[in-house]
Amino acid sequence: MDGTLLLVGGGKMGGALLAGWLARGLKPAQVVVVEPDQARAAELRRTAGLRVVARGEDVPAALAPEVVLLAVKPQAMDAVVPLYRRAVSPGTVFLSIAAGKALAYFARYLGSDAAIVRSMPNTPAAVGRGITVACANAKVSAAQRAVCDDLLRAVGEVAWIADEALLDAVTAVSGGGPAYVFLLAESLAAAGIASGLPKDLAERLARVTVAGAGELLHHAPEPPAVLRQNVTSPQGTTERALAVLMGPDGWQSLLDRAIAAATARSKELSG
Repeated sequence: MDGTLLLVGGGKMGGALLAGWLARGLKPAQVVVVEPDQARAAELRRTAGLRVVARGEDVPAALAPEVVLLAVKPQAMDAVVPLYRRAVSPGTVFLSIAAGKALAYFARYLGSDAAIVRSMPNTPAAVGRGITVACANAKVSAAQRAVCDDLLRAVGEVAWIADEALLDAVTAVSGGGPAYVFLLAESLAAAGIASGLPKDLAERLARVTVAGAGELLHHAPEPPAVLRQNVTSPQGTTERALAVLMGPDGWQSLLDRAIAAATARSKELSG
């Protein structure tokens, strides 16, 4: 992008995006960050040329950003979004990474002429391995969509959808997905302890195994089912364990119910 980027919220996700942009060559002078937390603001100011202000009211009135990226918590949006209505113009696109806030929600505050992209990233963005799903309203131009795609791609993969309603299931699957994987590591360690392993060894085995399997999945061309089969010897120990995990009350049944519950909650929040 050639213009200015206004980043509203320099916390974990906003900070991860910012680090990705700077690593890919975005000039610090192109970025203005709104960050009320004094400690975090001071940390951001250590990046030479980066402009940081404490409140939306402190953003220079003459600033005409190419992108306004909204990276504050969903519960703070009601107080934050109206401050940036003055930035609405054909040359500005608003990009939200807040869960549960629909395109229509932002249009209520910003007006029907605002170009708005709603996106759902996930926390592996902090290590450049996230995935973000995005949806644009009719006011977003092809060029603006390309800019948003490039900004989101700085922290991982990007997918676009035309049907915004799918973002509820996206939130359930990839937005919450890292928590489910972390729970797997917790549960695997706990099961190891229950089988007699020392706590530190069980936790180490679980952490490294889950992380290593994820890395193998990332690099391997085979689908997950084939990778699973490759680990499973006929009549062996893994096959015996999988008979439990893949049984009628096993993981698939649990995940189906969990994703349905999370999807329903996302619909409640965005409604």
